[in-house]
Amino acid sequence: MRLSSFYPVLMTQKVKETSAFYQQYFGFSSVFEADWYMSLKQEETGDELAILQSTHETVPSSFGNSVQGLILNFEVENVDEVYQQLIKEEQLPLHLDLRNEAFGQRHFITSDPNGVLIDVITVITADQSFQDHYLEEVRE
Repeated sequence: MRLSSFYPVLMTQKVKETSAFYQQYFGFSSVFEADWYMSLKQEETGDELAILQSTHETVPSSFGNSVQGLILNFEVENVDEVYQQLIKEEQLPLHLDLRNEAFGQRHFITSDPNGVLIDVITVITADQSFQDHYLEEVRE
């Protein structure tokens, strides 16, 4: 199979609120809008994210649940600046405070209006104990 595109679709009862959140805090722009579905694109990276009304007829009825067990990773150049902006200034919820991980990340975790976890990350040098786990060269 050859993919032509891949993007997550978040199912929610808060389509407009969720779309506005990702546009305001993560630089997405709306490329399609309906009251039940919004397609977003991040201009700098080309990444896409869609928001879908969880009760829409295209969603099988037994699957229209709130999102759980999902973390969206956003890699940024300077996680400390983003932490200052999103947590200190904008007062988004903080679920994991800013810290360095031995496996090669400096990050914090917040969430969107639906409780979807958002891990904001800057890649750092991993400790020696993790170097052999990387199968390709890590960018910094």
